[in-house]
Amino acid sequence: MQNVLNALRVLEEVAARQPIGVAELARAMDLPKSSVQRALLTLHTAGWLRQAGGAPTRWLVTAKALQVGRQATGELGLRDAAVPVMEELRRQTGETVHLAVPEGGRVILVERLETSQPVRIVLPLGQDLPAHASANGKAVLAASPAEALESYLAEGLARYTDATIVEPRRLLDELAEVRRRGYATNSGEWRSDVSAVAAAVIGGLGLPVASISVNVPASRATDESRAEHGALVNAAAKRLGVVLGARG
Repeated sequence: MQNVLNALRVLEEVAARQPIGVAELARAMDLPKSSVQRALLTLHTAGWLRQAGGAPTRWLVTAKALQVGRQATGELGLRDAAVPVMEELRRQTGETVHLAVPEGGRVILVERLETSQPVRIVLPLGQDLPAHASANGKAVLAASPAEALESYLAEGLARYTDATIVEPRRLLDELAEVRRRGYATNSGEWRSDVSAVAAAVIGGLGLPVASISVNVPASRATDESRAEHGALVNAAAKRLGVVLGARG
């Protein structure tokens, strides 16, 4: 049993610190190098980890972790339905398009279609975003039941940049505006260089199951582009909701 627990801990630590070597991993976990090495080799044999190359050997998580995570939450079906909608949205805007799903008090990036423009926003799949400081998150919050929003506010609103909304009353006013216009915005509230617009995808029970966003560098965002992209992302989220409802 302990060997299994060690292997799972190693997998989690590699995911958080990758690429990472055996010695560094052993220090971080306060485990003998021999135990860490056995766990790494077991996970490598099972297809969960791969070697990054170089000397000393450093380890990375494979795509298997993302695949299993998607299957656990039903995201493979969501992705299959979302990608054609996302492709059309990217064609319309010429910008990077993200798909995220709610998880606890955050949203998790599960798919990305990148812009061809040389200056772009690049976030890794699996990146978690704070709900109150991201367009995807605010779109989900605005579509969530009152009790879920109250629970989120009770946890407190962390500040990430000078633009982050940290006052509950101001966030509630912002979410009311999101509902009115049909999309959320983020102007440097999580990272000062990121601007985005997003809309929630509503599932069969009337709850947000995902959000779609258009993401641009803050230097390229204007009031006009936000309004244009907001209308397009709202329409895309509605199309995806219809597709998911038909599949359901």
